[in-house]
Amino acid sequence: MSEQLPRPAGPNAVALLDALHAAPADGRPWKMRRVSEAIAALAETAQVKPRVSLLLEVLRERIAHVEPGVRFHDVGTVQHIGHGVASLSGLPDVRTDELVTFPTGVQGLVLNLEHDRVDVILLGPAEGIQGGDLVTATGERLRVPASHHLLGRVVNPLGLPLDGRGAIDSTIHWYLEHDAPGIIARAPVDQPLQTGWKMIDALIPIGRGQRELIIGDRQTGKTTLAVDAILNQRESGVACVYVAIGQKKSSTLAVIETLRQYQALEYTVVVVSGPDDPPALRYLAPYAGCTMAEGIMKEGRDVLIVYDDLSKHADAYRELSLLLRRPPGREAYPGDVFYLHSRLLERACKLSPQAGGGSITALPIVETQRGNISAYIPTNLISITDGQIVLDESLFNRGIKPAIDAGRSVSRVGGAAQIEAMHRVSATLRLELAQYEEVARFARFGTETDATTQQQIRRGERLQKLLTQPAHQPMPVAAQVIMLNAVAAGFLDDIPLEESPAFEQAFLAHVMKESPSLAEQLNRQGQWTEEMQEMLAEAATRFREGRKQA
Repeated sequence: MSEQLPRPAGPNAVALLDALHAAPADGRPWKMRRVSEAIAALAETAQVKPRVSLLLEVLRERIAHVEPGVRFHDVGTVQHIGHGVASLSGLPDVRTDELVTFPTGVQGLVLNLEHDRVDVILLGPAEGIQGGDLVTATGERLRVPASHHLLGRVVNPLGLPLDGRGAIDSTIHWYLEHDAPGIIARAPVDQPLQTGWKMIDALIPIGRGQRELIIGDRQTGKTTLAVDAILNQRESGVACVYVAIGQKKSSTLAVIETLRQYQALEYTVVVVSGPDDPPALRYLAPYAGCTMAEGIMKEGRDVLIVYDDLSKHADAYRELSLLLRRPPGREAYPGDVFYLHSRLLERACKLSPQAGGGSITALPIVETQRGNISAYIPTNLISITDGQIVLDESLFNRGIKPAIDAGRSVSRVGGAAQIEAMHRVSATLRLELAQYEEVARFARFGTETDATTQQQIRRGERLQKLLTQPAHQPMPVAAQVIMLNAVAAGFLDDIPLEESPAFEQAFLAHVMKESPSLAEQLNRQGQWTEEMQEMLAEAATRFREGRKQA
């Protein structure tokens, strides 16, 4: 503490005073006293005398509020560094999930606590960090912004903006890891979350607070299903979070552009962790997205979160674990990989009114190899979630989109997450599709069929054609109910199969124009009555007459 500060005079003194005044107090009273003495020595300099009194007053005020004392910091030493991980010695009081700071300013997250070392995953580049460097414990855990101010932004897993629009205007920051809400704080899932996909809303309904797995091979439309579910929330008031985990940047940019094109980005948070990011960011990305969703849910809102995809998340965790020399288990995944996803997806729920009444609906995506849904990670996720939407590559190649395998897809919430009108019209839909597939298989072999079977095939073909849907064109639930009732009533039986899509668009436009009260009653009451069936039949009759005259 015997430092002697320089005592410049003349023009150099002005620059010194400017630097001292701009520098924040570092809490060391002895150094502040030395600075005060240096300024006092400069007091006689004519150039700086008018400003000295102000600086002295500020410094004396700061010194009066600083108590001298000794500060201790836990430090460790880098023993090994590389590939996004580091092993440290020392740090006897550090805890799991605590942040540590390296000399380059990069922070690390403590993942392993061993008897003789601490394993850390790096949250930034490893360049400049060498063996023997001192690492300081911060005593803090990682936190990210968690409020509605994130909506419309593109951020990384640390909550830092990537869209060039400045800092996030949020004063609320939450820890990355949270316990899932308890049973008392939860409410039954009974409110539908409409995806806009006829196949899903009719056969595999999703409720607000549910966890529905989307599973299938690569390039079968998994991301399209999830993104269109986000697009369909524009009028529903549901906030959305899309988490890209290790996806190609071109794919992520395409998703962001789609959301922007359909005005969906304004109510969506996009969390991006690319394949060239440190593995720690890919590992933390879904937890960061879930924390952001929880912050919005705590404001009483419903949130839809998409994890795209958890296969790459498990791969990132396996990469970290192997680098940290954890013993590998089945397929080289560590033994706690099930806990990795269960503690994430358990946070999706619907809260009771006493707990705020919000909800988080999770749509995790997992990729399979050659349709093998019995692989390790897919079976783990199937057992954690409340149902799965299985996409089949053969259906996709036949042009049936969405390529959903209705036989293997299921929702464990079921009709509780449907409006009454949809529940009524879709009650026998799965059975009709299954029966159609059965009889159509025999018809393909040239087996003679009676008139009843031919009618069943005709009806099934039109039903399957109706359930196909182009990407980025979600359909309102009222329009879905109207068309499904039209098929069930046989209004499309005499329409050539190839003309069904054009007939559907024209018929819907006619019904909305001639009988607008039909859609209004559906949206208001959610029921399908005999009176509404008669209104639909009259609208269909007038539409057919108009087509004949045309």
